[in-house]
Amino acid sequence: MTSTWRHLPAPARAIAVTATAAVAAARERDAQAYDEAVDDLATDERSGLVLGTVVRLLLEESHPDGLDGDDVRQVLTRCVQGATRWRPEVDPHVVLVLLAGALGVYDPEGDDAPPNASALAGHAPLLVADLLAVTGAPLDGYLAAAFAEIERTERHD
Repeated sequence: MTSTWRHLPAPARAIAVTATAAVAAARERDAQAYDEAVDDLATDERSGLVLGTVVRLLLEESHPDGLDGDDVRQVLTRCVQGATRWRPEVDPHVVLVLLAGALGVYDPEGDDAPPNASALAGHAPLLVADLLAVTGAPLDGYLAAAFAEIERTERHD
């Protein structure tokens, strides 16, 4: 994926810049930069849609034959174990909700304690960083693809 998102309107670019900063901070394990970027992500509810789409695209790329329960468990375990080394407050339930949401199988009505937008924003970049480490690809292409997919969906609705 080599497309870029830099041509997008200012609100979309702001989400991309903040998401990029959060994922970079996660990869570098820079707690202060991560907290600042996550605070910015949490202020725009559309960032969840963008990062969820990025997660789905990364899962599709890293599992071209589809995912089963063992694959989801492996991604969840790897992400949580890697993140807790520098973010001990990582909640496996929130990461699982992000995975299930990206795959379109999460039902918030059936969740006794659905995570709030702040918790989701605080965990999504960790999951994206983990999945990027597996694919070895840069985030820019996935962001561009996510924005293009969201735009297509909005045009057809």
